[in-house]
Amino acid sequence: MSNLPFRPAPFFENKDRAFWRLQFVGWGAAAFQRGMSALANGQDLSFLVLVLIEAITGFSISLVLSVIYGKLINRRPIITWSVTAVVLVTAVFVAAFINGWAVSLQRGGTTGFLQLVLGLSYIHMTLLGAWSALYYAINYYLQVEEQADRLERLEAQATSAQLAMLRYQLNPHFLFNTLNSISTLVLLKQTEPANAMLTRLSGFLRHTLVTQPGGKVSVAQEVETLKLYLDIERMRFEERLRTVFKVEPAAADASIPSLLLQPLVENAIKYAVSPQEEGARISLTAQVIGNRLRVTVADTGPGAQATATTARVSDALSASHNTVSTGVGLANIRDRLAQAYGEEHRFEIETPPEGGFTVIIEIPYEPFQDSAAEIGSAVKPATAPSVATVPGQRAMGTSA
Repeated sequence: MSNLPFRPAPFFENKDRAFWRLQFVGWGAAAFQRGMSALANGQDLSFLVLVLIEAITGFSISLVLSVIYGKLINRRPIITWSVTAVVLVTAVFVAAFINGWAVSLQRGGTTGFLQLVLGLSYIHMTLLGAWSALYYAINYYLQVEEQADRLERLEAQATSAQLAMLRYQLNPHFLFNTLNSISTLVLLKQTEPANAMLTRLSGFLRHTLVTQPGGKVSVAQEVETLKLYLDIERMRFEERLRTVFKVEPAAADASIPSLLLQPLVENAIKYAVSPQEEGARISLTAQVIGNRLRVTVADTGPGAQATATTARVSDALSASHNTVSTGVGLANIRDRLAQAYGEEHRFEIETPPEGGFTVIIEIPYEPFQDSAAEIGSAVKPATAPSVATVPGQRAMGTSA
C-alpha cells in the first residue's frame, strides 16, 4: 500500500487559528517564566495567583489591542504609529493598575499604590510592547507575502495568456494552407487524397486541442506530431520533401513546449522545398549536452544565395534581435522561448555560404512528466491511401 504524500499546511494559512495559538502559547510561556522566576527567588506559592491574574490581564488587553491595531495597520504611517503609541501607553497603564490593585489587596493595604503601579508598568510595557511589535511584524510580513503571491499569480496568468496567444498564431496559418490543398484536391475530383489529407489533418488538430496552449510535451511526442504534419505536406511535394530525424534516447524523453518545432519545419518547406524543383532535405537533430537540450533543424535549400532566402534570413535576424519582423514563425518561437525560459535559452540562425539554413535551439534539460497519457494517442499518424501531387486583506487577529 503506497503512502499518501504529507504536505503540512502553512502556519498562517488560517490567520484566526494562528492568532489564538500564538496568544495562548505566548501568554502561557510568559506566565510560566514569571512563576518559575518568582519561586526561584523564594516567593510564596500565593504569588502564583498574582502571576495568573497578570497573564489573564495581558491576554485580555492584547485582544482589545488586536482589534484596534487591525484598524490602524492599513492607515497612513503617521496615524498608525502615533495612535499606536497612545493606545499602548493607555493599555500599559490599565494593566499596571489592575495588577497593582490585585497586589495591594493581597498585601492588605493601599500604601504606596502609585509607586506600585509605576513599578509594574515596566513589566507590562515590556510584555505589551513586545506583543505589539510582534503583531505588526507578523501582519506586515503576511501582507508582503500575499502581495508577492498575488504578483506571482498575475505574472503566471500573463505568461499563460501570452503563450496561448503565440500558440494560436500558428494554427490558423497552417489550417488555411491545408484546407486550400484539400479544396484543390476536391476540385480535381481526387477524392482519396482529399480524404487522406482530412484524416491526417484531424489527427494533427486533435493533438493541438489535447495539449494546453502553454503546455509541454516530450521531444518524442513533438517529433511524432511533426511526422504527422509532414505526411500532410508530403501529399503536396511527394519525393521533393525528404526528411531525416536523429533523436538521442535521452533527448526523446526531454520536455519541450508543444508545437515549438512545427513553424521551423513549415519555414523550411516554404523557403527550401517549395522554390526548388528538386526539393530539399529537412533534418532534425535532438541531443542532450550536459544539462542542456539542443535541437537543430536544418535544410538543404538555396541558402543566402537566393533572394527569397535572403528575406528569410532578414526575418530570422529580426526575430533574434527582438525587432519588428514580418515573419510570424521564427519570431513566434523566439517569443515563446523567452516567455518559457527567460535568458536560459539559446536561439541561433546559421546560413552557410554553400547553402542551407540552420536553426539551433538550446533550453534547460527537463525530463518530461507524462501527466496526460491521451496525448500519445492523439499524435499517432493515421493510415491513408497513396496520394497524387497537388499543384501550387484582513490583519491576523480578532475582528471587530
